[in-house]
Amino acid sequence: MSERVDETGRDPIRVVIVDDHQIFRTGLRAELGEQLEVVGEAADVDEAVARISASAPDVVLLDVHLPGGSGGGGAEVLQRLSRAPAARGARFLALSVSDAADDVVSVIRAGARGYLTKTASGAEVTAAVVRVHSGDAVFSPRLAGFVLDAFGAGLGETAARDDELDRLSAREQEVMRMIARGYAYKEVAAELFLSVKTVETHVSNVLRKLQLSNRHELTAWALQRRLL
Repeated sequence: MSERVDETGRDPIRVVIVDDHQIFRTGLRAELGEQLEVVGEAADVDEAVARISASAPDVVLLDVHLPGGSGGGGAEVLQRLSRAPAARGARFLALSVSDAADDVVSVIRAGARGYLTKTASGAEVTAAVVRVHSGDAVFSPRLAGFVLDAFGAGLGETAARDDELDRLSAREQEVMRMIARGYAYKEVAAELFLSVKTVETHVSNVLRKLQLSNRHELTAWALQRRLL
């Protein structure tokens, strides 16, 4: 448990900053609000995976273009950490100089909960981290359109596929929405007064019924149908 508390008396949100420019990391760290506590930094893909796994942060500020690994940048970090139990409670907020649609969509598909450009102020980044930590999805205003276009491309077919949602029981739909928003199994269990094992069973049933492979595909599925 952190010894720091913010002005409300609550434990600060634990953050890891991943960016290959030390000057940017240092400047951002100095600009973040007191409700955030930076517990680690990383400069490349491999270091990011190791640091995030070791420090178990609440939120990761993740650059899209990173050296190292297999060349997949921020999306590769997300994909590798999806298989790491220690990092499953973390939520990811992309923070990049790029505002290209391909970059935005690729990192969101990989599991990021939001995307800000580096023109954002320290106060704006802080507010976005707080929102992502609470389960919201956050985007710089002009980038939200890219996400809606990408995940809403099939909205014309949505009515024909509503039967997919109807396959889920009311409880499975509750669990589905929380998992898609990035909640950990323990958090879902506490919120819905279920055992972790029961939550795991519900998630398994949801993925099977929807013919999905993992929670990142589930998030994309839910975003496409505007269920979050």
